[in-house]
This record gives sequence, C-alpha cells and structure tokens, in this order.
Amino acid sequence: MKFALNQNIEIISQVRSVAVEHALDDLRRDIQNTCEPTADPGIQLLLEQEALGDECFLLIAVKEKNQLKLCAGSDLGFVYGIYEISRRILGVTDFWFWNDQNFTRREGYPVPEDWRVESEPFPIRLRGWFVNDEVLLKAWEVDYSEEKPWEMVFEALLRCGGNMVIPGTDKNSRKYRKLASDMGLYITHHHAEPLGAEMFARAYPGLDASYDTHGDKFRKLWEEGIEDQKDLNVVWNLGFRGQGDHPFWDDDPAYDTPEARGELMGKLIRVQYDMVREKLPDAMCCTNLYGETMELYQQGYLKLPDDVIKIWADNGFGKMVTRRQWNHNPRIPALPEKDDPGENGIYYHVSFYDLQAANHITMLQNAPEFIERELTNTVEHGCTDYWIINSSNVKPHVYYLDFIAHMWRNGSVDIGEHRKEYGKTYYGAENAELIAGCLKAYHEAAVLYGPNEDDHAGDQFSTHVGRMLVSRYMKGTRDASEDLLWLTDVGTLKEQVLVYEEICRKGSGNYRKYLDVCEAADAQIRGNAARRLFRDSLMLHGQIHYHCFTGAYLICRSLLAAMEEDYRKAFFYGGMAREEYLAADHAMRAREHGKWGGFYANECLTDVKQSAWVLKGYMSYVRNLGDGPDFHDWQRELTYSEDDRRISLILMTENHLPDEDIYGLMKKRELFSTEILV
Repeated sequence: MKFALNQNIEIISQVRSVAVEHALDDLRRDIQNTCEPTADPGIQLLLEQEALGDECFLLIAVKEKNQLKLCAGSDLGFVYGIYEISRRILGVTDFWFWNDQNFTRREGYPVPEDWRVESEPFPIRLRGWFVNDEVLLKAWEVDYSEEKPWEMVFEALLRCGGNMVIPGTDKNSRKYRKLASDMGLYITHHHAEPLGAEMFARAYPGLDASYDTHGDKFRKLWEEGIEDQKDLNVVWNLGFRGQGDHPFWDDDPAYDTPEARGELMGKLIRVQYDMVREKLPDAMCCTNLYGETMELYQQGYLKLPDDVIKIWADNGFGKMVTRRQWNHNPRIPALPEKDDPGENGIYYHVSFYDLQAANHITMLQNAPEFIERELTNTVEHGCTDYWIINSSNVKPHVYYLDFIAHMWRNGSVDIGEHRKEYGKTYYGAENAELIAGCLKAYHEAAVLYGPNEDDHAGDQFSTHVGRMLVSRYMKGTRDASEDLLWLTDVGTLKEQVLVYEEICRKGSGNYRKYLDVCEAADAQIRGNAARRLFRDSLMLHGQIHYHCFTGAYLICRSLLAAMEEDYRKAFFYGGMAREEYLAADHAMRAREHGKWGGFYANECLTDVKQSAWVLKGYMSYVRNLGDGPDFHDWQRELTYSEDDRRISLILMTENHLPDEDIYGLMKKRELFSTEILV
C-alpha cells in the first residue's frame, strides 16, 4: 500500500473552527488540482488539539496507521499546518494564484515515512498586509466574483505565515473584514479610520469634523465600530486623524499648536482605549506614529497608555524616517529608542502612493539589500510586536511580499539565495539564475531624484510630475511650481523642466538597458508558463518604466520647445510623449490573459493613460498657439505640394485634420528627429 496523499484522503478533525474548515477546503482544492483519480487508498489526516505554542504545529507521519497527524493548540496553528502539507507534499507555492503556478497531476504524492515537521514561534508576533490603494482589485473579478480576489489575497497572506490584515480602505475594509476573520486573520485598521469605524464625514456630511462640537457623534461612531467587530479577532487601532488621511487640524484650525494637538489626540486615544477595554478587557490595541503624530510623540506632547503597541512608519520608500508630506521632508528617524519599555511595531511600504515619486504598479525600486538592512534595524530597536506591510494590489509586489515573509518567518534572509530560490520556486529551477539576474538588474536600473539612498524614482515620478509640468505651462505662468519644491528649489518653470529632463533621460536609458537584459533572458527562458510569468512581471515592469520615463523626457523636450515658441516641434514631441504613455498602458493591458482579464482596467492612481489624455489636450493647446486661429498653415505645409502652398486663393480645400492626423503626417514626413535620446 502506497503511503501517499491522493484524492482518497480521509480527514478526521477534532477541531470545530471556520478558519480551519476553510483551510481544509483549500487543501481539498489543492489535491484536486494536483492529483488524478486513483483506486489506491488515501491516507488519513487526523487533526488533534495539543498544547503547543501559540500558532505552532506538529506534523507526524505514522505509516503503520496510514496516517498523517497534525497537532496544534490554536486555529492558526492548524491553518499553518494544513498549508504546510500543501506546500511540502503537493508543491503548492505560497503565491500559486498570483504567479499562475501550473500543476502536474499525479495519482498521488508520497509522504516520507519518517516525516516530522515541528514549527517554531515567529520572530514577529503580529504580521500582515495592508491592502491599500486597492484600485486594481476593486474593479476586478475572478470567476464572476468580487470577493474571490480578496479571498486569494488572504490565502496568500496565511500561506506566508501572516496573521493580521487591514482588508482594504474605507468601504472595502468593512466589506471584507468578516471574510478575513473567518479565514483566521486578525483585523486591524487604517490609521485614518480609528477602531474601523465609519468616517465622520461620511456619516455626517453636513457637519464640521470637530470633536469639540460633535464629540457625542464621534463617540457614537466609535461605539458602533466596536459593536460591529466585537466578535472578530481585532487589533484595535486608536487615533484621531482628519477626514481623508490628513491631520485633524486641517479640518479644525483651532488646534494651532503642538501642545493643543497632542493633548487632544492623547485624550481621544484614551477615550477609545477605555471604550474598547470596557467591552473587551483583553483586547490588543495599537496606534500609528505616522507623519505628524510621530513628531508630537517624540516632542513629548502625545501621551499613550502603556500597553498600546506603537507603530512606527517608513517614509513610503522603505527608509525608517518620517514621510515627506508635499514639500515638507524633515526625515526624522522613525524608530523607538532601543531601551523603549513598551511594545513597538512598524508600518512598512512595498507600494506607496504619494503623487510625487513612489511606486504603485511596479515593484519597489529600492534594492533588497537596503530593505533587509532597514528591517533588521527595526528589530534591533525592538519593533517585533507588529509588522503591517502595505501590499497594495499584491500582484505587482509579490517578490517583496515573499522577501519580507522570509524575514518575519526566519528573522533574516540571504538576499542572493532568496533571489535564486524565488526564481526556482516560481519560474523553474532551469530558469533560476536568469530570474535572479533580472531581479538584480531591475534595482540597478533605478534612478535617483534626490540626495538620499532611498530617493529612487518610481512610476509616479515619470507620470504625475510630467502632468504637473504640462498643467503648469498650460496655465500660462512661467514661475516654478510650488508643488515641486520637494524635487528642486529652482526659481522658474523652465529650470524645473531641465532638472526633471535630466533625471528622466537617465531613467529612459537605464530602463532601455534593463529591457535588453530582459529580452535576452526571455529568449533563454525554458517553458511557456515561465516565459509568460516573466513577461507578466519583470519584463512588464521594465516596459512601464521605460515607456513612462521616455514619455516624461519627451514632455520636457516639448515644453522647452514651446517656451522657445517653436510650437511645431513642441506639438510633435508632445505627440511622441503621448505615444510612449499609450505604449505603457498597452503593455499592461496586453498581460490581461485568462483570469487576469480587466486587472489593469482601473489603473487610476499612477494612471499612465491619464498622462496620454493630458498630452492630447496639451497638443491641441500648442497647436492653437502655433496654428490658430485658422488652423490651416500646418495642414497646408504637410499635405500640399510646394506649388499649391504658394497659392492662397482658397485657404483650404479639404476638411481640417484632427491633431492625431497632423502628428502622423509630421512623423511620416520626418519633420523632426525621432532619435533625440542620447
């Protein structure tokens, strides 16, 4: 009799838990995906309660009984053990769904006769993802279900050893928190949504969001938030931020000193803390020391209950310093003292949205060596009670989510080995070295926009900043945009364009070289599935960066020509820039095969297609300056013979051509060089 896992498995469980049943259903699905029907008997999987460490499990093979025994003392211990069976025996990877794993079906998968796996406690106590800026997930369905993508997010997190999640932002966080809890995860909350309660501005749209004026209404919302979640496992986030992820004093300017702001915030955190503990005496609570809140805490103006977990945040680019808020960038170290007696954790980004320079639809541009150093430093400062990782829409960020999961599981990671292992796991052993090389080349291609080691430009730099410059020009001013002082302190719009141009020129060149590496790898990758995943991930990210940085560089060439009143050239380079952004959007949409249909349809934050839309308007604006008000000179020059251009008895003998046709004719006639990248 074969000792193997197959479709005839018998599951006997002493555990009555929704989370465990959900994981068992996943195991049954994994068996269906990997096993052919067979007449061979299946093993018996026995789940037994045993006093093991919290979240720990023990797996023991008992061949003489044709039995695999899973022992644990908590729901999550059983859940992790079930996924361990799937991973170790069936070969189902943590990101099988997100990286399109192909399964080899066999009659059965042998279980080693002496198999014994005893898990260790995690170095990080609470660890999970914040599914934030989730605009791609929001508009995407799997199997005609809006919920299925979220279920796959939570499953991947559990497979990675996570135990906590912020299940989306605003409405999504309330919509999906029961599903996440049912699957075994702790629920916690966005720093702008204390206690997971409804936002004041949504509940009372006609009222000013002032606690002094409407304290009873705030407390009512908090009470409802506690009541709605009291039966879930929750890490209660306490705080008081404004209505829309900004300081509350933006809505209530009466609080105009650090003392007053810290006093009110500390008072309301205590109110929320007492409300939670009154109903749930053993509740875990946390608060975010994020942005302005950390400054108040470090200055001594914000007092917190002793057992509240303090969450320290990186700046959105992986550096543990305060985030830049518009042009304010103090870069104050964001870590507790090493002898801090309280509980501490981190909020860390592998994706960020800042409308300046961050990454959202592409992998984080800062290198894993830098990330590993920063995370190790947080551990040395005692931040081991809570890690929440901004995972955004998951798919573009799988590499770093896997990387950080290795750290919260093992405490450290060998970067070179991890690159190879990641390549082997998801692209095949035969392609591991190629993938490792491309991962390394991706981070080497990143360009700096500032003086700090983490100042590498993401996809928002090559899109949003270009739109800002075009908008500024079209508003008719030539003074420097104050919104770009974080980038450069020069005094004129032209100087800003020149600074941006140089960075984007380098970015275009770097990512062209990176794409050369990818194209060479693509030709060598073995296996259609591996090649498809490579084109969906590392190559796609290179295409987005290359086209967007090239488009941004061409925006600069166009604006400089327009400032010299060479409107034909400005129009043409504007058209070239538009084509680059359309190419980046097309590259994304071209990767929407199979279940990924429509995944990038709602790409509205970096919004590559908006850059093309803005440039379309800009081209019309520039054409008006150079060809208006009659709009016949450019067309006559492009479509008439030299003899006919001299005759002006009738200005036009054909319909006026739209901007796209004028651009196409310029390109066809080669009026301007298209080889302007050096």
